[in-house]
Amino acid sequence: MTPGARFRELLQEPGIVVGPGAYDAITALIIARHGFPAVYMTGGGTVNAHLGIPDIALGTLTEFTENAARIADVVDVPVICDADTGFGNALNVIRTVRAYERAGVAGIHIEDQESPKRCGHLDGKRIVPVAEMENKLRAACDARRDDDFVIIARVDAAAVEGLGAAIDRAGRYVAAGADLIFAEALTTPEEFATFGAADVGAPLLANMTEFGKTPYLTVEQFEEFGYDMVIFPMMAFRMMLGAVDDAMAELASTGTQTGLLDRMKTRSELYDIVDYPAWNAAEQRYVSDT
Repeated sequence: MTPGARFRELLQEPGIVVGPGAYDAITALIIARHGFPAVYMTGGGTVNAHLGIPDIALGTLTEFTENAARIADVVDVPVICDADTGFGNALNVIRTVRAYERAGVAGIHIEDQESPKRCGHLDGKRIVPVAEMENKLRAACDARRDDDFVIIARVDAAAVEGLGAAIDRAGRYVAAGADLIFAEALTTPEEFATFGAADVGAPLLANMTEFGKTPYLTVEQFEEFGYDMVIFPMMAFRMMLGAVDDAMAELASTGTQTGLLDRMKTRSELYDIVDYPAWNAAEQRYVSDT
């Protein structure tokens, strides 16, 4: 079964799908170890972590898909990925879909912002005409070699044109071929409930990010509002930043890491996460001493 087929099957099962965000492979391993059924590759976390730059369309298709491939390679659960605006026009979207398919992921989301895009929870977003996004989605669907590869349309229009226009766009995006609708940066529980009740013709994905425009809603609330998946894209990345910053402050002030040892993963815990014993066994089996 292909990754896309596994993800589609997952969406048919009872209950909402929770997909925490991974910015690298080892974070994806930890997510999967905690029993989450899917992993979301965060675009913001990818460019922040690997390039040290803001999420303003500076990352390339190659940089995104290389990270996606590393993540998909180490987990057995479906991986859904950020693909920004498709990295260009509808012709670029064709290359984007095929590159992500080769990376081994289950699907991607493409947003209806103008390029260069910005974080969905910042002011000043600009969105493309509906017809342009429809053409991108048609190109994406036609480009995929696996019909189960999931094409997700991210709708950024609520902040620009209002909730009603965002719902209208969602319906048109589904008619153009989108398999899933990502309602971005809604600002109240009532907006999520209204969007969830609108019956746009496809499953719905919600984004529960921190310090943004969306209030802190629980997984259970999103499920009650009619959403089929919720992602927590930057939670792990922000936790990592806080921990590393605190650790560097401690080292700078004390000259030793000993006060932090009880907050670290031990060597044996790290080896367990990356499955060192399995690689050791493979070395014993395949690597000759001669």
